[in-house]
Amino acid sequence: MNIKVKFFALALSMLMLLPSSVKADEGMWLLSLLGKNYSDMQQKGFKLTADDIYNINQSCIKDAIVGLGNAGSPFWHFCTAEIVSDKGLLTTNHHCGYGQIQEHSTVEHDYLRDGFWAYTMEEELPNPGLTASILVRVEDVTKEVLAVLNDDMTEVERNKAIADVSKKISDKAKEGTNYEATVKSMFNGNQFFLFVHNIYKDVRLVGAPPSSMGKFGGDTDNWMWPRHTADFSMFRIYTAPDGSPAEYSKDNVPLKPKHHLPINIKGVEENDFAMIMGFPGTTNRFVTSYGLEEVMDITNKLRYEIRTQKINVWKAAMNADQAVKIKYASKYASCSNYWKYSNEQNKALKALNTIGVKQDIERRYNEWAKGKDAKYQNVLSEIEKMVTARKPYMAARTYLAEGLLSGPELPMMAFGIYNMLSQADEQTSVQDKQAILDEIMKEVKTFYKDYDQTLEEKTIATMFEYVYKNIEPEYCPEFLAEINKKYKGNFEKYAADAMKKSVFANEETFTKFMEKPNLKKLAKDPMVVAGLGAYVEYVAVAKKVKNAAPDMDRMQRLFVYGLLDMNGNKPIAPDANSTIRCTYGNCLAYEPRDGVYYSYYTTLDGVMEKEDPMNPEFIVPAKLKELWAAKDYGRYANKKGELPTCFITNNDITGGNSGSPVMNAEGHLIGLAFDGNSEAMSGDIDFEENMQRCINLDVRYMLFIIDKFAGAKNLINEMTIIE
Repeated sequence: MNIKVKFFALALSMLMLLPSSVKADEGMWLLSLLGKNYSDMQQKGFKLTADDIYNINQSCIKDAIVGLGNAGSPFWHFCTAEIVSDKGLLTTNHHCGYGQIQEHSTVEHDYLRDGFWAYTMEEELPNPGLTASILVRVEDVTKEVLAVLNDDMTEVERNKAIADVSKKISDKAKEGTNYEATVKSMFNGNQFFLFVHNIYKDVRLVGAPPSSMGKFGGDTDNWMWPRHTADFSMFRIYTAPDGSPAEYSKDNVPLKPKHHLPINIKGVEENDFAMIMGFPGTTNRFVTSYGLEEVMDITNKLRYEIRTQKINVWKAAMNADQAVKIKYASKYASCSNYWKYSNEQNKALKALNTIGVKQDIERRYNEWAKGKDAKYQNVLSEIEKMVTARKPYMAARTYLAEGLLSGPELPMMAFGIYNMLSQADEQTSVQDKQAILDEIMKEVKTFYKDYDQTLEEKTIATMFEYVYKNIEPEYCPEFLAEINKKYKGNFEKYAADAMKKSVFANEETFTKFMEKPNLKKLAKDPMVVAGLGAYVEYVAVAKKVKNAAPDMDRMQRLFVYGLLDMNGNKPIAPDANSTIRCTYGNCLAYEPRDGVYYSYYTTLDGVMEKEDPMNPEFIVPAKLKELWAAKDYGRYANKKGELPTCFITNNDITGGNSGSPVMNAEGHLIGLAFDGNSEAMSGDIDFEENMQRCINLDVRYMLFIIDKFAGAKNLINEMTIIE
């Protein structure tokens, strides 16, 4: 049977299977197929119907779930939010809104430090470039895509055919509407789905607690339980007067959503049903043991080691200067999040013997492959050969990417500006040339807003020296070797000289240069030389990675196809790829190790127990202490008189799910997902059913802060609160 016909038949048979074979706590399920899980969801306590979650003909929960993205890549959602009022009010995580809060902050009005609250809609702050996506519908288009593919195609030919047919499908879906559409691959290119969204472009900041609450625990508590972090912020979607998506305008009006989530403050008990919907970013659960070794020994290990150098430099500077702290807050948070993730994931993968789990799967795959087409029989051995062959190049690529391309900021910014000026120089039209020059000045203004020359100089010295000393010499960019030779290993002296000579050192020197731009002069600028040198070497190494594993995509696709076939009567959720998913389970405590028991919830008492006035990660605002001392919790206390702060469930989430709504059996909002637990950081690669926990902010703590701490009664009155 032709592979595409056979797979389509297999996919259909999988969808007809009884849901009793599904393991509820594992799986990021596509909404359109969720009905097949329905009886299992009911057994877990779910009280609604599948149509209440996803229905294209009537309002349902999916209409209240929002993917937060950027205008340049609207289909890649960095976080999730949910609509909680009939006026388009959104709740999401504090760390999801961190960049916007930082953008609006100054030393005089430090919203990161002090928090921000709009007590009227007129006070809400616009955020150019921030988008909010709401799913309209999802369709299985596997048959249409596979119809243009055949087994004789090269991967390049196959990818082009997929891109061409996907564009036709998405263009047809958008025709005559305000919608945006994209076709996404599932199961490593074995299945395809069309996603149609409404993408709103006017999203305004409404509120956020101080970072001492929204980031309470900082890097120390990140990925840890028990947790006491008020990780939330609030936004609002605005539309044109006719309800259509529109760029920011004073004439825009609040969104009138098809559905918004009621907020339930009755409380969460152990074993209660819990459902999460959101936009999980990326998982890699079909990776082989060989690929996993690569992740652990190269990607995670080197990322952690390299970022440690940068984080130490940045942290010291931020602690010493409030202005620097504001400028670098969002960038530091982004860098440190996966810095710690990489290290904690490696610990969990080793502790849980995930490589052994993968090897067991591979043994079963090889048994399955013996009686199948020859192309399946050598899949794993071919993958092993390619992973081994590319190992030195993968290490070099990581040093170049983490240490140079995304280490210091000036070199790549300078290289990009040089390229733009080169394009401007080639223009014959004065108007076209001026348009590029205007764009350059716009980019530069944005860059220097969150930049400190002294800190960048230290970062350049630190990262350049670290890469030079640790990367294999044959992959070391030539400019680094020249710096080492000329300055006799003194990279600090080089960085100081480079800053004196570079027109990119600060906004003033660059603006002055642009009065009479000279492309030849710019080509010799030390930052352009460094940026170009790093980029050229990275491209060369990336090519070596690809050449060492030319057939990796095909082998991985065949491997995944085999896994689907050999699992026969068990539905499997595809890897996360920033498309909307649903995961369900229960609120559960756990025992991370012998003799240790973790309760399923925490309270405000724990915040006070963790308080440390000498540690910026554990400072507690005076007003919060006053409310705690008076036990002034209002209607948000539990039956014991405690104020719950966070709780845990066994839902299956990953990055991108941050801010996702945690809903009870009736579809009411009970929490906001914001983290995973360190003991099961293997989850993106292999779900650990007994240990994996999702850490969630309790809505009662959120509402308490809005009401009692901030006094934002306007927001409380706007939401539907069920007592």
